[in-house]
Amino acid sequence: MIVKVIIFVIARVNRLIIYCMKIVVIGSSNTDMVIKVSRLPKTGETILGGKFYTTSGGRGANQAVAAARAGGDVTFVARVGNDMFGERAIASFEEEGIKTDHIVKDNDLPSGVAEIFVDENGHSMTAVASGANMNLSVYDIINAKQAIMDADIVLMQLEVPLKTLEYAVKLASDSRKRFILNPAPAQQLPISLLKTISVITPNEKEAELLTGIRVEDEDSAEDAGRILLSKGVSKVIITLGSQGAMVLDSSGSELVTGFKINPVDTTAAGDIFNGALAVAIAESKNIFEAVKFANAAAALSMARIGAQSSAPGREEILKFMSENFL
Repeated sequence: MIVKVIIFVIARVNRLIIYCMKIVVIGSSNTDMVIKVSRLPKTGETILGGKFYTTSGGRGANQAVAAARAGGDVTFVARVGNDMFGERAIASFEEEGIKTDHIVKDNDLPSGVAEIFVDENGHSMTAVASGANMNLSVYDIINAKQAIMDADIVLMQLEVPLKTLEYAVKLASDSRKRFILNPAPAQQLPISLLKTISVITPNEKEAELLTGIRVEDEDSAEDAGRILLSKGVSKVIITLGSQGAMVLDSSGSELVTGFKINPVDTTAAGDIFNGALAVAIAESKNIFEAVKFANAAAALSMARIGAQSSAPGREEILKFMSENFL
């Protein structure tokens, strides 16, 4: 028994020594209410026979959990309601080892909630009641300034007010911190904001909205990526589902191939990708190795049901990569 305890302690200490890159994730936290159905309903249609469950979600929260499991030292900046859902969310973050000092309990709005349908092929559709997420303010970012200044990477999405995003990007830029923006859900963004972003990670639909290019294949992804580079973004990563991700910067472009897997639930694959990507970039992996690591994490997540619950651990990601060498 004593030997087992010693081995466990040594393993934990080694993990802390190796995986100490500081990631600040700023964004949303939701409770996901999921219904598994045979197919996605059409407008005005009711489908019976689905299976219902609840799970923790929200793009920001998903990415924070993904980064923590991938080996990052994560601080999450967010707002939840002063309610049962908020209490449960904070408790679950603490169980993941995520720092929750900058999660504010909002007394005016309830915790965010998402309604999700998932069909038998893993495809999904989602509607979100943002709640307290939309009260995340510039003052919340100011209060988290020291954490941001201490971070190796700052990661953010678009489920919070744009003015809050703009302030966070400026603060990170002024502090010379690398900033990853996952522009989801899709919306137009000012060029002044794009110029200060280190890495942007749109999917096909988000890239189309930002550039006007319909992304359908490798060539169109490259065209869209070059437009984003021309708007001032340092690096562009356009995720292409099972095909992988198109990576572009001033030196050129390359498709980083995805991993083959039978999808069960694609709901949080993009979030898992971004959380793992943040850790890999913080560890100074080159951009292509970082994307490969993120692709592996996303592939593993698609084989499982749920959002945060689908995020794989670091050792699992590395094992999967070694067994599925591309």
